[in-house]
Amino acid sequence: MKFLSLTPIALLQATLFTALHGARWTYSGLNGQQEWDKHYPYCGGAFQSPIDIRSNLLRFDPKLYPVEVENYNLSPNQQLTLGNNGHSLQLSLPSTMYISSLPHCYTAAQLHFHWGSSGWPEGSEHMVNSKRYAAEMHVVHFNSDKYPNISMAVDKSDGLAVLAVLIEVGDFNPAFEKFLRFIGGIKYKGQKVKVPGFNIRTLLPARLDQYYRYDGSLTTPPCYPSVLWTVFSNPVQISWRQFQAFATAISSSYAQDSHSHMPLNGNYRKPQLIDSRVVLVSFKEGRGLHGTLTVANSKMRKQLIQQLLVGDLADLADEQLYQLLPGGSERLNAGKKKSQQSHTPFKSRQQTWKASLRRKSQTSVGKPGLAEETLCYVSLEQSLFHKLKQSHSGNHLAQSLRDLVFPKLNLRSYLDCRSDLDLATIRYILRGRPTDEAWELDQSLTKALMIQRKTAAATKPSVPTEEYDGPSRPAVLEKSKNQVDLHPWLLPMEWED
Repeated sequence: MKFLSLTPIALLQATLFTALHGARWTYSGLNGQQEWDKHYPYCGGAFQSPIDIRSNLLRFDPKLYPVEVENYNLSPNQQLTLGNNGHSLQLSLPSTMYISSLPHCYTAAQLHFHWGSSGWPEGSEHMVNSKRYAAEMHVVHFNSDKYPNISMAVDKSDGLAVLAVLIEVGDFNPAFEKFLRFIGGIKYKGQKVKVPGFNIRTLLPARLDQYYRYDGSLTTPPCYPSVLWTVFSNPVQISWRQFQAFATAISSSYAQDSHSHMPLNGNYRKPQLIDSRVVLVSFKEGRGLHGTLTVANSKMRKQLIQQLLVGDLADLADEQLYQLLPGGSERLNAGKKKSQQSHTPFKSRQQTWKASLRRKSQTSVGKPGLAEETLCYVSLEQSLFHKLKQSHSGNHLAQSLRDLVFPKLNLRSYLDCRSDLDLATIRYILRGRPTDEAWELDQSLTKALMIQRKTAAATKPSVPTEEYDGPSRPAVLEKSKNQVDLHPWLLPMEWED
């Protein structure tokens, strides 16, 4: 994860201004979130939070194990501080609490809440497929292996880890009552009360093995992109009366401001840009996932690339390339009759292809490791430099990156099981193959894409589809240059490192 690229002078000026003048910020109005970046530059930068966790962003990661928290069951003798900071209700947490399931030890610092209003009970910061929940709890931890306190960790790329819990209105929650019964003592900004310790684990969902994870930022100024987010997929419930305690019982004003008491509600930030991020997910089925993720390990992916490099493209086109992947044909051909053009059983064709691969793999064109060799970063750099040198202009840099680097980076990512294989990358691989056969395969894949999109639109009308808005495609197939370029043609893949 990277910080926003700002000049040292700009950062210093912004920091000094904020420190000296204490820039005021609110969620709406003159100092609302649309103005945050004027005094807090990172708020207008990259990797910001929260986000709308949409299905098309998800990648299953089998290495995401259940979240493990330690020492969350606090003794009633431990005194916690419940406070109103004018932006949220915040509960201090002892340093004995920590997350033990991350690469570093992340020690608890505090938890706080974001919520809607009594007339608009939708105030969660994160959304799931554009659904906003009534409220959201953030349990904030800092990297205590590397930093002595949260103040030192807050602006570091690996400084913070936050557990986010989505909250919906439903049944009464006795765990929340442990601190809500003291809320009358913090009606005004700056007020604090002591709360007996209780089991903080009871505020979390019952299952800690189902969650989304991504790199993001603080959701309030100064918006440092320093947070490893864990958003639990299963919400917890609180009663309507308990939600009303959040929405109506506390104020964002000081007690002495009797003429302008403002209720503290609607304290959530709007969703931020994705910025090419991927959201990892710890489970295969359930809330937030539409359909089943395709399983394709590294061996199968390499076999597929080798097939494109040296295999029979006519056969691939005849059977549709997606049928080489497990589950692909079942999904895309649901309710569809088998092609009448194919007279040879699919298994026989597979055997023929494998025999062809064995023969051609002995040649210099199909030797083992070819796919890896084509991905050498030194070769990438030299090829790009040569192309730019030929153009005698830096204006072609972006187009060169799109045409040359993008397909190869996508291929590397695909072989590492970290992305879908893009149609432009397939076309890139097919350069140098027989033109007629490559064109036939390209036509077949484009047709499969259209069928897939029509099927998805018919079966899932409520899930929005997005047009591909990424880099332009290299024109590698002369006969297909007038075809419509569609977004990545494979369904989401599982991570399998």
